[in-house]
Amino acid sequence: MAESGIEQIMALAPVIPVIVIDRVEDAVPLAEALVAGGLPVLEVTLRTPAALDAMKAMKQVAGAVVGAGTVLNSRMLSDALDAGAEFIVSPGLTDSLGEAAVTAGIPFLPGIANASNIMTGLDIGLDSFKFFPASTSGGVAALKALSGPFRGLNFCPTGGISAATAPEWLALDAVRCVGGSWVVPPGPLDPAKVEALAREAAALKS
Repeated sequence: MAESGIEQIMALAPVIPVIVIDRVEDAVPLAEALVAGGLPVLEVTLRTPAALDAMKAMKQVAGAVVGAGTVLNSRMLSDALDAGAEFIVSPGLTDSLGEAAVTAGIPFLPGIANASNIMTGLDIGLDSFKFFPASTSGGVAALKALSGPFRGLNFCPTGGISAATAPEWLALDAVRCVGGSWVVPPGPLDPAKVEALAREAAALKS
């Protein structure tokens, strides 16, 4: 992907699964189920010891676009890049992480919750952001208000979004996709269930 590729990635599907994975052996069947269901963009959060190896395994699945989430600093960014991450998602935005991501030329989706966060991103040339945590940062009304003075930007609301609430977010002009964990339920992996949930999520339209 090119440096500006985050917008292209956001356009691939209406939902980006937010994945917390504990077992590397689940990585390939999980990725296959999500891709088969129409959700090719996979955000593997760096919250477990298995995450980096799971990313490497998922990259072998045809059609999968695999990125790292919960990237908090430049060291984690470096680890994610070494594991082959095709994009980076962070819960917030710091000067050091933003500069490191821009320097690396990796598609980057940093978390923002207010106008100051957005302006920090604009200062380093970013135009796409994760609105996080979406449900507790003012919800749809807050993002609608923020998108007024920041026209032309792209947002991916994440945090507390469900299959029931996703359509309301996707109806906003500035929203390209949403992030959600509901398509990968906790507990033992059930590929058939994941594929069915992914298929329903992929059918959501903005």
